[in-house]
Amino acid sequence: MLIMDLNPVASIKTGEYMQFNKSKSTKRFNFNISRDTKSHRSGANTVTITTNASDDSYLTSRSQITMTVKEAKAFQNFLNSYIDGKSQQNA
Repeated sequence: MLIMDLNPVASIKTGEYMQFNKSKSTKRFNFNISRDTKSHRSGANTVTITTNASDDSYLTSRSQITMTVKEAKAFQNFLNSYIDGKSQQNA
């Protein structure tokens, strides 16, 4: 089962203000989360998934998807609910 944890493990923490960037890479993907709890500007709190160049024939170019942390949490809930093939809640 894939479990994604989008809760902050701070790189910089001052009181209630928290800013951090975390990355994880696999053979096929790069995952990145960028958080700034003080900022409300567009793009300050994002999750990015980027494909790596590969010699696999089905992958023809590099692709990237960027979503807000709120959208990523909805995606996380979806994966956690259905990744094992069992319906645990209504979508």
